[in-house]
Amino acid sequence: MQRWLSGVRLPRSVSLGLGLPFARPARTALTVAAVVLGVTTVTFASGLTTSVARFSGLADRIETAPVAVRPMNPGFHQGVTARSDVEIERLLRSLPGTQHVTAEFGIEIPAAGQIQAVPVVFLRGDLDEVGFKEQLVEGRWLRGPGEVVVPSTLLHERGFRVGDRFTLELDGGRTEVTVVGETVNGSPGGAGLLTAWETLDRLAPGRPVANHEVLFEVALTPGTDLQAYLASVRAADPGLNAWDNSGVNPFTVSMISLSVALSLMLGTVAALSVFNTVVLNVRERRRDLGMLKSIGMTPRQVVVMTVTSMAGLGLVGGLVGVPAGILAHRYVMPLAAHAAKVDIPRSLLHVWQPGTLLLLAVTGAVIAVLGAIVPARGAARLTIAEVLRTE
Repeated sequence: MQRWLSGVRLPRSVSLGLGLPFARPARTALTVAAVVLGVTTVTFASGLTTSVARFSGLADRIETAPVAVRPMNPGFHQGVTARSDVEIERLLRSLPGTQHVTAEFGIEIPAAGQIQAVPVVFLRGDLDEVGFKEQLVEGRWLRGPGEVVVPSTLLHERGFRVGDRFTLELDGGRTEVTVVGETVNGSPGGAGLLTAWETLDRLAPGRPVANHEVLFEVALTPGTDLQAYLASVRAADPGLNAWDNSGVNPFTVSMISLSVALSLMLGTVAALSVFNTVVLNVRERRRDLGMLKSIGMTPRQVVVMTVTSMAGLGLVGGLVGVPAGILAHRYVMPLAAHAAKVDIPRSLLHVWQPGTLLLLAVTGAVIAVLGAIVPARGAARLTIAEVLRTE
């Protein structure tokens, strides 16, 4: 291998370094395995971090519905609003900064074939624009009354399937609904069947709805100051309780922190494995290094040769570790979601861009260089007299 590399148009220190790993195949294999493990972990953790962040954004609809408004309950507060839910919706739409408004009324309704009542959330307003539609895992979004979309948790819990038909009963009224889609999550108040407000009119015409039973979710126009908008809602009607609905999910923060810590730990382990290999190689090749320095190799060339021997292994480890990390991510994510009885869209599995994959592949070489640089500099400081004094 060294003879073949000597004919390659590379600096001699680089070609010598590329040939060094072939002298100790077993040791080289262990070093590559450590780098592969490190790169696999970094790749998996980066994918997990992105998937969890995207899932949180989809489930909580942080960007599409950052503001929540609910009238104060007259049973617990003074100074409640006298506006009806329709008037409150009209008021919110008139405020500067409002882009979309969706009214949500949740109630548990008996359903044919179900032992327990089923939570149902009736939607009115811009129900296509506040993030529910983007949560779809299977099927399609609502197109009219008599259609329902089921959150994945409720789908697994109650045994619903896309295409199922069943009958809802309320106040003596009955109406048949069809499951047309499945979403990641339900409304902020809990996982309930999502359906248009017109379904309530079919089920129980004229049923009164108290204003404090309705939750309003608001999407803001780009550039609108969130805190200023909340203040404008309270100023417009002190009986309305408005709050920031875009807070960071603690679970998301925990998962991202865990992924970063895992990457750093196993990346450090891989770098230490490279460090160990280079130290052993330098000790075994002290005589060779002395001979090379005696015929003119400079300390810088010694460093280049030693680091190159590990950088090549790191690059190989990166090329193997990136696909392994992607496969691990695509296996673990659906498995974890299934254990939590949650279905996830395919977009959460395809989270890497070509540029990101290239950087991850180079990560193996970076880990190898970091592990090799210290013993390489130690090898460069060896003196010819010290190494060859017994020759």
